[in-house]
Amino acid sequence: MPIRRSLRYLAGLAATLALLATAPGPVAAAQQPAAPAAPATAPAATPAADTWQPPLSTRGRYIVDAKGDRFRLKSANWDGAQGSWTGSGSVEDPANHHAGQNSHGIPLGLDRVPLPTLLADFHRLGINSIRLPFSNEMIRATATVPDGAVAANPQLRGKTPLQIFDAVVSALGRDGFAVILNNHTNTTRWCCGVDGNERWNSGQTTQRWVDDWVFMARRYADEPGVVGADLYNEVRRDILDDPNWGLGDAHDWYAAAQQAADRILTDGNPDLLIVIEGINWTGIPVDGLPHERPTLAPARTLSHTLVNAHKLVYSAHFYGYTGPRHSGATGVGETHDPRYQDLSRDELRKVLTDQAFFVAEDTGRHYTAPVWISEFGIGAAETGTRPRAWFTNLTDYFADHDADFAYWPLVGWEGSDDWALLRYDSAGHRTGILDQGDWRATPWQRLMTAPEHTGPVDPVPTWRMLATDHGDQVQSLIERTHGDWDPGAYKAACPDGLRLIGLGHAAGRGLCTDTGADDPRAPGTAHTVVTDERYVPAGGDWASGYTKFQCPSDQFLIGYSRRGGRVSAALCAPARTPLGTTGRTVWFDRSDNRPADAAGGDFAHGAYKGQCAADEYAAGIAFTTRVGSAGGPDALLCRRLS
Repeated sequence: MPIRRSLRYLAGLAATLALLATAPGPVAAAQQPAAPAAPATAPAATPAADTWQPPLSTRGRYIVDAKGDRFRLKSANWDGAQGSWTGSGSVEDPANHHAGQNSHGIPLGLDRVPLPTLLADFHRLGINSIRLPFSNEMIRATATVPDGAVAANPQLRGKTPLQIFDAVVSALGRDGFAVILNNHTNTTRWCCGVDGNERWNSGQTTQRWVDDWVFMARRYADEPGVVGADLYNEVRRDILDDPNWGLGDAHDWYAAAQQAADRILTDGNPDLLIVIEGINWTGIPVDGLPHERPTLAPARTLSHTLVNAHKLVYSAHFYGYTGPRHSGATGVGETHDPRYQDLSRDELRKVLTDQAFFVAEDTGRHYTAPVWISEFGIGAAETGTRPRAWFTNLTDYFADHDADFAYWPLVGWEGSDDWALLRYDSAGHRTGILDQGDWRATPWQRLMTAPEHTGPVDPVPTWRMLATDHGDQVQSLIERTHGDWDPGAYKAACPDGLRLIGLGHAAGRGLCTDTGADDPRAPGTAHTVVTDERYVPAGGDWASGYTKFQCPSDQFLIGYSRRGGRVSAALCAPARTPLGTTGRTVWFDRSDNRPADAAGGDFAHGAYKGQCAADEYAAGIAFTTRVGSAGGPDALLCRRLS
């Protein structure tokens, strides 16, 4: 969510900052103007249930429904259940809640408008999906909400926040909306400065966070409208430490997201999309010290591979008052870096591509996935030329790039939060972008009505990375049934339906694909763990002087293991149809040896890489244990698929 109203937070940290002689992590923007303006007309829409069928999955850069038709996330954030208290003063005083709106830990507006009316208004906006934030604290809250918090929905009286969340989820699904659950905060405190909600494990263990996600996935497994799990919001620095992407420590967001995704898809609900947001902030926002918004840039060299290769969606947030190296703060924590709203139209477009949209636009890479901009927004009362131009330029980019998006926020109180698309007064009267006069309506309508890809999406080759940097990455559910097939070694296996096609000479990286062969594995769970040369036929020495772990005839590589830098085993699976037996040796001990099109991308950044061609399979790994060698892969045996 936008890091507004954070000056109170910054003032409260003044003593700490003086002690540290630096500013904290990403803290916020100036207060937004409170006076609402009358908005203009936006397009109406037919119920989303008429045009899509759950569950959702991915094909390259697109999200598709169960029919294989493109489902573009045209979303908005219905906030409130994540909490609204700003962290100081009495929680009972509305003045101590964001924009003066005490949400009572439930979606905003239920005190003013009946649920059916709210949903009808959502449809009028043209959206088809809702990002629905919640907090871990909400899951455990046992007190019922005050009757006044659901005054317009008396059927919800006497219920806990989670029970009301249940009712909202169910109502949204019945009305045709896709629902993406979003773990926004740990506590029910307004996000997003240094507030105790910086990381998924701020104030709680990673294990508890993952268990909570399994609980939520199971709870809504029978709600077909619930299509996604947005794992955590705006991972960022606390006062002392940065999050990272791949270091293997307690602050490793890459690893935590991988762990949560695996548990959700195996123990919770295998149908859910997994939404992983990039890192929102690292470093200390002081001129001369390192600081930035990494967003999705780390995925270029280290991307996620899920047990279902067609469930990954990446996300990022963009607000005009933040910037590539600007936290969004004014005063303490403000630097001289440009904000996004300071960039020209062309500069903004380049930054958006570099920070996020390369993931979707670079087709045929290990990181290729749909990108969902799950937060962006601006106030109806905004009068600044630069912020207005930024919003128009941003929505134009989304329209031109056929992007998936979610506006923040959807619902607010009249006279309180002018950023909301829809605002309701205490009597339930609506104002907002559906009415005349809101300057945002023109860019919004352009975004909602621009040409887009619709209908069937053709299947495309899938490429996924394997990384054994800090432990196992066995992404095959079949192989998990075998247990530990190489005790004591770091093990990796491709997701079911994919085969191993490339390896890095060092660093334990691999590349999986289904190009040229859709699910080549024979039915059943048979596999072969190869730890010696018994399957190298007489006269078939394809890497003279090197140790060769070769698959049996009519089997192909799906995984590998290593001990330190040395190859420990090759993992092979039987083929569904006969495989080719003629092949070639692909050496990569002294340089890269990959197809000319470099399909799959740089899956082992900084290391030499070997890769079979798209119409080949890998049948063996060669390495040497001579003095001075680390024992990493040196060559692949590549053979024609048929």
